Amino acid sequence: MSDFSLSSSWTAVSVLVVDDEPGMRTILKKALSKKFAQVDTAGSIEEAEEIRKRCHFDLLIVDINLPGRSGIEWHEAFDPTTRRSDVIFMTGYADLEMAIQALRAGASDFILKPFNLDQMMQSVNRCIERRLVERQNFALQRDVERSYPVNIIGDAPATQKMKKLIAQVAPSIAAVLVEGESGTGKELVARALHQLSKRTGPFVPINCAAIAPELLESELFGHVSGAFTGAKKSREGLFRVANNGTLFLDEIGEMPLAMQSSLLRALEQKAIRPVGSEREIQIDVRIVAATNRNLKLEVEEGRFRRDLYYRLNVLTIDLPSLRERVEDIPSLTHHFTQQLSKDLGMKTVNWTHEDILAMQAYSWPGNIRELRNMMERCILLGKPPADYWRELQGDALPVSVTNTQGVTGEELEIHATHPQRPCQCHEDGEDQYCYPVTWTLKEVEKAHIMQVVDASDGNKSAAARQLGVARKTLERKYKEWTDEL
Repeated sequence: MSDFSLSSSWTAVSVLVVDDEPGMRTILKKALSKKFAQVDTAGSIEEAEEIRKRCHFDLLIVDINLPGRSGIEWHEAFDPTTRRSDVIFMTGYADLEMAIQALRAGASDFILKPFNLDQMMQSVNRCIERRLVERQNFALQRDVERSYPVNIIGDAPATQKMKKLIAQVAPSIAAVLVEGESGTGKELVARALHQLSKRTGPFVPINCAAIAPELLESELFGHVSGAFTGAKKSREGLFRVANNGTLFLDEIGEMPLAMQSSLLRALEQKAIRPVGSEREIQIDVRIVAATNRNLKLEVEEGRFRRDLYYRLNVLTIDLPSLRERVEDIPSLTHHFTQQLSKDLGMKTVNWTHEDILAMQAYSWPGNIRELRNMMERCILLGKPPADYWRELQGDALPVSVTNTQGVTGEELEIHATHPQRPCQCHEDGEDQYCYPVTWTLKEVEKAHIMQVVDASDGNKSAAARQLGVARKTLERKYKEWTDEL
């Protein structure tokens, strides 16, 4: 037999050989077991059907001339409502009519006995490659954006640090835990990890919080026909779809404790057991998990398994919030404006300097997702962000840079206020919120925070709510300013 090397992506493929000759079963099982994690054999259609009820098979290699029912009479294997297996028929009789019947029944290939193993493996190759294409198509149907290039926008120090860490950990096969507030782009980071890993399988995302707890195990591991009420046909789980690729488990903190135990076993054993099956299937999947919860605190309070936490927390990427990378807002704004204008079929808009400054002064509790949503609203309504805030906050901007000619820096520092206390530095009497155009963003931020705290009578918790940030963020800011003195 010549050297025949199968792709490593075939490790999650299962094969059932049905032949009444023990010698043929032994030869085929030995040859196929070198390539596949699961190879079973049966001596009759009746025995094969019992095995098939317990476990799904991607490929059936069946002798036509069997005791009892012949291979062509194995109608269950060709039931259009349940069939998910390719079939290769074998026969020792060169009968054209029989070959035609086999192909009409739905056979993928037809091999005459005696044959050499090269012939059989070539036939297997054609069938399995077709099966893998089907899996890839299934993954792409779930994730139509997979083919888009991943582009993490921005060059702020926090963003550069994040990009460097992604490039550093991507080639590893170890699990990665991505943590960060909602809307910071955790799935985008997971996609970047997958693309830079050079793994050959697909990127398959699943939101653990969006799947009913009782269905999550079947969604991940698959199930066999009859495993539970309503399971009329076998189904591959997302672990098998993602074989040799990346499985992204979003909102991992929402996973029920019972399911956490099953996931831990799958990760440690590198094998899954479909619901209702007695057999395990070997898998090669890289796990990237994400959460906006504090998993360490969840562990301490008994809502997340400690052993699973350590298994997932091999490599960690902590995503910065948008308010920690405000330097990226101009680039993100330009990107979303270009993208959304194209998607919405509208003319591209150029925002003003005032609009950008207004966005940089906002705290963005919803992070990048909120920025994108606001850009979409502004484009649809034809309303600049600065005007949007005037309406939203009662004719008040978080920060408005206006003509400051004739007003001293000292006067501006005194009169720079939060929206409830406008300064009166204009002759026309119109309320404005003024900072010198020469100030850095850091100086504007400091002045604004201090004025909000002052307006809240020194109550930092109330000021934090007004600003839309956590109190510890204010404490950290004050500490930074003190250290600079």
